[in-house]
Amino acid sequence: MRIMIHLFLSFLLFSSTLFALDDNQTLQEQAEAKENFQQIKQKREEAKQSNAELEKIETQLNKNIMHAKYNNHQTYLEIEQHLKNISSEIKKKKQLRDKKGVSELSIKYKSLENQLDLLGDFKDEPFVELTKPNEITQAPNIASPFDIFGGFAYLKILKKEKEGYASKLKSLLSLIDTLEEKDKHIHALQKVYGENYKKEQMKKVQAELEDVMNTFDLVSTTNEIYNQKLNDSISQTTEDIKEQVKKLFKIISIIVAILLFSFILKYFAKKTISDNERYYMANKGINFSNLVLIGLVLLFSFLENATYLVTVLGFASAGIAIAMKDIFMSSLGWLVIVFGGSFHVGDRVKVYKGNHSYVGDIVDISFLRMTILEDITLTTYLENRRSGRIIFIPNNYIFTELLANYTHGKIKTVWDGIDIMITFDSNHKKASHIVKEIVKKYSKGYTDISRKQLNALRNQYSLKNINVEPRIYTFIEKSGICVSCWYMTNSYAALTLRSNISANIMDEINAEPDIKIAYDTQVINIKRDERMMPQPKDMDDEESIS
Repeated sequence: MRIMIHLFLSFLLFSSTLFALDDNQTLQEQAEAKENFQQIKQKREEAKQSNAELEKIETQLNKNIMHAKYNNHQTYLEIEQHLKNISSEIKKKKQLRDKKGVSELSIKYKSLENQLDLLGDFKDEPFVELTKPNEITQAPNIASPFDIFGGFAYLKILKKEKEGYASKLKSLLSLIDTLEEKDKHIHALQKVYGENYKKEQMKKVQAELEDVMNTFDLVSTTNEIYNQKLNDSISQTTEDIKEQVKKLFKIISIIVAILLFSFILKYFAKKTISDNERYYMANKGINFSNLVLIGLVLLFSFLENATYLVTVLGFASAGIAIAMKDIFMSSLGWLVIVFGGSFHVGDRVKVYKGNHSYVGDIVDISFLRMTILEDITLTTYLENRRSGRIIFIPNNYIFTELLANYTHGKIKTVWDGIDIMITFDSNHKKASHIVKEIVKKYSKGYTDISRKQLNALRNQYSLKNINVEPRIYTFIEKSGICVSCWYMTNSYAALTLRSNISANIMDEINAEPDIKIAYDTQVINIKRDERMMPQPKDMDDEESIS
């Protein structure tokens, strides 16, 4: 009985176990089916996403110039191969005498040939230019500071070349990344749709990727060598520019030192020289010396070999001397004027040129000419009748023409004279006395100044007669007696004193009854001769006769 019960219980347990196993298997199958569904759904989502990414990649590749060149080159090769095949078929058709087939193939051949002509620019390998970078431009010869600008321009060109080649390499690397991304997405789609999905496209991508990667390896090596050459050229040019910058700094330092030294000289000249004219000439001399020194510094600094210039000037000196004779003579005249001391700025001078003469004040003495401001003087009154002109006199005139200096050295006065013509019956002694007194009165101050000035010049010149008192002379002329008076006057205002003295002499002489001013007149003397004159008739006698 117990055994039966035990068997029954065992049977129940076994039955319950079998039912439990069936339920578990059903649940497991359901779970697996659900999981497979989720996986399929996920793969479809991934495939959808991969297709979207492929569209984006295709858009990027269409914008990539290198990819377009590669595709065009492949198209060119395909058309070229197709033409070869058609050409072979045409030969076979001709052998078979199939005119219709030959005509159709010829039309097709012509069409493909036109397409090939349009793609002629893509005949060569698309990445050949990347493996052959541009030749490095010859470096300029930076031998003077003037060449610094050329050096900077050359560095700019080298950096542009370097950046351009690096940009091409970067573009090539970007194309590799894009193709790898495209390959990855096609693989993902093949897992979903099978290995035959986009198989041809896959082959093209892998072939292009292989070509581009091989090119990239070659271009990377070329880029290292090319960059090394560019860096060497940049380093050498940079060093040359640094040398010339140092040289330019030295030149600027020397010029600044010259200008500073000239400023100090001008300062001491202003403190020590009280005469404005002499200070002006000293200032001009300092400025000229500055120009000469700075010119020499620049000449020997910027020329590569100054001896060549000296040699050329030596051979050309004769021709230059003839062609620029006046300029050389004016330069020599400037040296004579500046260091000889014959003329200074502010001097009153008279210049003779042919039949013309000009009187004025020197306002400037330059390297080639003197500048004179014409003043109203007796010369203006008698000859020119106009004044106020600026007259330029070449410095070489001191060797060929006459230049009179009214204010040389410390002399600021000059002799001037007035002639008064009186009649023969006038009291000439009295007239001479009157003229002498008037002249003494108005010229006394200038007489004293002249005496001091001439005494001061005795150390420089041999002066024997320094009588500066007014002088009166009496001469017999055709139209009367000439009373000539001479006196010292201001060199810059001689006409003013002449006018004052003339007016006073005329007033004094006109007040004297026994002195008459002579002028151009004619006197006719009529003398009667009784023997030649007809005798008047006697009226009584006439009447008696009648």
